[in-house]
Parts: sequence; C-alpha cells; structure tokens
Amino acid sequence: MSQVFKYGEDRLTVTTALDIAAGRIRGVISPAVMQRINTSHAHVQAIVQEHRTVYGVNTGFGPLCDTKISEEDTRALQYNILQSHSVGVGAPIPEEVARLMLITKVQALAQGYSGVNPATVERIIWHIDERITPLVPEKGSVGASGDLAPLSHLFLPLIGLGDVYYKGRVLPMAEVLQLEQKQPVVLGPKEGLALINGTQFILSFAVTAVAKLYNALEAADIIGALSLEGLMGTAKPFDPRLHAIRPYAGNQLVAQRLDTLLKGSEIMASHADCGRVQDPYSLRCIPQVHGASRTAWKHLLDLTTIELNAVTDNPIIFSETDTISGGNFHGQPLALPLDYAAVAAAELGNISDRRCYMMIEGRFGLPKLLIEDAGLNSGFMIPQYTTAALVTENKTLCFPASADSVPTSLGQEDHVSMGSISGRKLVQIIGNLEYVLAIELLYATQAIDFRRPLKSAPVLEACQQFVRSRVSFARKDRIFANDINILHKVIADQSFVRAANEAAAAHQINLNGSYEEQFRLS
Repeated sequence: MSQVFKYGEDRLTVTTALDIAAGRIRGVISPAVMQRINTSHAHVQAIVQEHRTVYGVNTGFGPLCDTKISEEDTRALQYNILQSHSVGVGAPIPEEVARLMLITKVQALAQGYSGVNPATVERIIWHIDERITPLVPEKGSVGASGDLAPLSHLFLPLIGLGDVYYKGRVLPMAEVLQLEQKQPVVLGPKEGLALINGTQFILSFAVTAVAKLYNALEAADIIGALSLEGLMGTAKPFDPRLHAIRPYAGNQLVAQRLDTLLKGSEIMASHADCGRVQDPYSLRCIPQVHGASRTAWKHLLDLTTIELNAVTDNPIIFSETDTISGGNFHGQPLALPLDYAAVAAAELGNISDRRCYMMIEGRFGLPKLLIEDAGLNSGFMIPQYTTAALVTENKTLCFPASADSVPTSLGQEDHVSMGSISGRKLVQIIGNLEYVLAIELLYATQAIDFRRPLKSAPVLEACQQFVRSRVSFARKDRIFANDINILHKVIADQSFVRAANEAAAAHQINLNGSYEEQFRLS
C-alpha cells in the first residue's frame, strides 16, 4: 500500500474513496491538517468556557435548541445524542458502504470547521485502517439534519457501544476494545453532533452507485453491440455525422463506441446489401438511450465529487466568535440526481429487455427461442420472463423519494430530502440491471453462434470467447439460472468490461475516442 491520501488536503474522488475502502490506498492526516482540526477544537472549548450560546455546543438539539445545557453536562449531552439517535432498523448496509461512511466523514471533519478533538478523528482512522467496521442498519434516515440514525450507529463504537465487523466476525465493540486494549473515546462539546450531522450515508451510496452504474453503462454498450451482431442490425445509425447535428456528448460517446466495436466485422459485411431499411428502436436508438443514461451518470458523478469534499456539519465553526447554524446537512443536492440516475439505470434495463425479446422471436434468420429444436426444448423463452420481472421491479423503484417530505423533529425539520432512500433504491436498481444485462449477454452470444463461421469484430469476438470460456452454447434445455449467475458475476465484478478493454488495447483500438476524459470515472 504505497499510495497515501491526505485527508482534508487532497481532493477526494469516487475512485480514491473506493480504493481507501478496499485498502489499496491509506488515508492519513498531515501535521498541517491536524493543526487545523485542533484550532477548530480550541474554538469550541473557548465557546464553552466563555458561556456563549451556540447550537449543539451548549444547547439541546432540534426542537430543544432553546434549552441551555450547563458546562458540566456538555459531555453527557454528546454521549446521549449517539444513543438516542441510534434508531435505525432493517438489515445492515454492506460493509464497504459503512467503510465509505467513515472515510467520507473523516474528509469532512478534516476541513477544520467541526470543532472535534483530533483524537476522535484519529480513532475513526484507526477503525478504517484496522478494518473494524461498524454495523449500520439500512433504514431510518430522512436525509436532512444529516443522516442522523445511520451516522449514530456508525459512531456508537467510538464510545464502546454497538457492533462491528472484526476479523471475519460480528462482535460487540465493548469486546473488541478489550481485545485491542483500547478505551472508549470520551466525546467533548459538539463532537457527537458533528459526528451525526452530515450526508455521509447518502454520499456513500452515491459513491457506490456511481462506480456500479459506470460499469453497467460500459457493459451495456458492448452487450448491445453483440446483440446487434446477433440480430444482423446495421451500424449506420452510429455514423458520427448523424450525432454531430444533435450533439449530446453522451450520445456521441455511445455512437463512437458502437461504431468502433462493430468495425471490421464479417457478420456486418455479410448483410451490407440485404435491403433491410431500418432496425427497431432498441438497436437503432442505442446511442440516444444509453447516451441519455451516460449524461445522467455524469451529472451524478460531478455532484458526488463536490459532496466528497464538502462540509455538511452543523453548526459550522469559523472561529470562537463566528459560528453559523445553517443547512449544509440537507440531502437535497444529492437526492435529486440520485433519483434521476435511478431512471437512467432503469432505462438501460428496459431497452436491454426489448433486445432480449427480439432475439427469441425467430426473426432475422435466428431460430425461434434461440434453440435448434424448439418444441421439445423451451430454449431461451423463460429468461426473458426474468428480465420482464426485473425491469418492472425497477420501474416501481423509480418513484423519486426526493418528491416526498415528512416533517420531523416537532416541525423544526419541516422539509427533508429522503435522499437516503434515493441512494439505496438506486443501488438496488443497478443490481437488477446487472442481471438483465447478464441475460442479454446470454442471448447475444447464443445468437452470434448461429452466425458462424462468420466472425464478429475483434473486441466483440474476444468478448464472445470470454463468455464461451465460462458458458457453453446451448443445444438443448438446461438450468439457465446457472448460466445467468455466471454471467452476472462477470458483469458485476467488472471482469467482462475489463476483458473487452484489454482486447481493445491489444488491438490498439480506442473505444471512447475524444470523449474519454469527459466521461471518465474519477
């Protein structure tokens, strides 16, 4: 682990956050940033000692903001808030997402506006480095006044409470502290509030979704090109001149990728003069549909990157005499693009399902149900039932959580973002999408084998061989769920896209052309 990221000093990106979570990069606090954190902490100490009234430092929380807390009770107040706000329910979120929450919280605290003790930040980094990850329930945040419930569960282990993942087991943090010979953190004034105010739950799901959706977009273009080959469609709709007169960059990128993927295909050349006037929309309009989803993804990436380097605490401590109680914790800036990206991901599945259906219709020289002996064999009839079910489930998940708001905190928090639900739904939709794409890949490779001995273009031919090394051509019925699960794994773990990119590099083919930098995952 030679690479080092400096919290509060370096710019955090999606890929860097994921690398820290995976242990590929180590995050540290430089002396300059530690001094910044210490200065902010000193400002809070001065506020308490001088008895100036500042929300959350020496007052109650939410509707209790007018209730003064004595100096001797300010520590108990921070301990109490972590306990009382730990009301999350449901299954634990993925361990990686919880680790991302820790990482993104450290980046926010390291900006030096939260007033926390440097020792508290160091203990959170210890959790990250030692992979002692808190269990965080998935439900309970309304995405305003921060992700209060999940962040409370995330930081219970600091005070010796809650459960954690520890060396492959789930243990109470109190037991882990004994094993590690450590004492719980004693939180000072404002620290509990600084820990639980923020958007780190929403943000960590956004980081996860950005990476997963990027991979799905890359895979969808390649699989769509394989389907077009199997259906003997035309590449004419991907002509750059067509997209230059409606110049959406996402559309242009997808058209560039498809045109490049199909160039040099024997299958394409074999039907150049077939007389077919035009293809159905699910082939002809891949650049417009996939491209629009690319645009939505890019918007989410840009806003997620801003949030990764933002301060979403409250109140903000500028100095001991200058504090602002504002609304930087409100999740709306991420809730809206998360909901937009949910529609974009669902649409990738919708058009993929249509290509699946077309491949089993028995059109364009393909056998009905993609099997040689239909009747005795049901062939590939039923996997499309699964795509139909998955895309319908995704449609029901597309209702924008951010369109709703339920007042909380006795009306003090009278408009909330529900962005936590937006983030969880998006990751669920992408998970369904990966299965839809796996089924389309199963269909497309089966269809291409009916075009033999003709070969596809170099990258697509490599993708075909990649699949065939794992899933064989089907001559009769078998348990297709096994094939689907194998192909889902290679899509979800990015190995399918990686194989395509490696094949492109080996043939000195640039799939993304001049759009690489604009739509790069960073």
